[in-house]
Amino acid sequence: MLIVWLIIEQMKERLHSIDIVRGLIMVIMTLDHTRDFFHYPGPSPLNMQSTTVILFFTRWITHFCAPTFVFLSGVSACLAGQRRTKKELSAFLLKRGLWLILSDLLIITLLFTFDVQYHVFILEVLWAIGFGMIILALLTRAPVWVIASCAIVIIFGHNILDSFHLPQNGISGNLITVFLSATATFIPISGTRTIIELYAVIPWTGALLLGYVFGPLYKTGYDAQKRQRVLLVSGILATALFIALRLINHYGDPSHWAVQRNWEHTVLSFLNATKQTPSLLFFLMTLGPVMVLLSFTEKINNRAAAFCRVYGNVPYFYFIVHFSLLRLLNIVLILVERVPLKSDGSPIVWQAAGFGHPLWAVYLFWIAVVALMYYPCRWYGNYKRTHSEWWLSYI
Repeated sequence: MLIVWLIIEQMKERLHSIDIVRGLIMVIMTLDHTRDFFHYPGPSPLNMQSTTVILFFTRWITHFCAPTFVFLSGVSACLAGQRRTKKELSAFLLKRGLWLILSDLLIITLLFTFDVQYHVFILEVLWAIGFGMIILALLTRAPVWVIASCAIVIIFGHNILDSFHLPQNGISGNLITVFLSATATFIPISGTRTIIELYAVIPWTGALLLGYVFGPLYKTGYDAQKRQRVLLVSGILATALFIALRLINHYGDPSHWAVQRNWEHTVLSFLNATKQTPSLLFFLMTLGPVMVLLSFTEKINNRAAAFCRVYGNVPYFYFIVHFSLLRLLNIVLILVERVPLKSDGSPIVWQAAGFGHPLWAVYLFWIAVVALMYYPCRWYGNYKRTHSEWWLSYI
């Protein structure tokens, strides 16, 4: 029993770096969603003609969230395979993937649109992760090198499509949109209902498959120092490749950078890699530093790390509950400020016309929401560790 306990403790320690990074990313993610619900509506923060440096970085820093979630979902899928047969892992990923897609369609859609009749369905990051898990479920019996090849071809090769004029309408156009090129794309499914897809599944699946390939680094018995070196070197190479390809300004992103009205905005233009559909440069820019961070957090054991780990232990729980809390606070403030409950016309995030707060207030709301989430997440994390109900692996 002592040996079993030591092995379990060793595995928990090994996963701490994943939970720390994931928790940090979730805190950053909350800033973006807080801005969605509380900031004044206006031009895109990534519009070089109208943005400010702080508004740009308020949005840009959250670019690290989705790639990290997707990549670490692949790592977690690999680790889940340690205690399952290939058949069991495939079945688990299939059910988990379907549950995440359903969560986007029913829960996240409702919180975004505030429409109980579901005239619009939102396909967001949970949809991308879920569909990626379904694809991975079909590949679990394949050798790791095959999955790695698929990941590399997708991540490095999908921008070749930027040179082609792909169908935009009809069945073929919708399929291309769903799988390859969604950019807040509207897909009508009836006279009164529409799907808005924000995440094209194939490019994001590339990041999930890449995470699965990196998953064996965290398996029991793998040398910790070697894992750190692999992550560090991989992260540095990815970041360096981003800088090199961005300087060449030819392949890897459909939006080229350009000299702007001042040097600050020129730097912003350089960093403004395309998230939807995620470009090669977007993945290199985000996953490179994340791998470096995973390497450095292996031996961190301080209060900040423990704080992040509380959130990183319960990612799905945090994702759903923080969204619900933001929408609740949003409605309460609208009522307190006596703003009419009339939509400002946004098809994605319902907002009352005339409601909004300056960016400094958004940061205060962000800090408050993160703080309010701490004890519920700590309670649920402890509950998961001390209970073994089947549904806990899905929430």
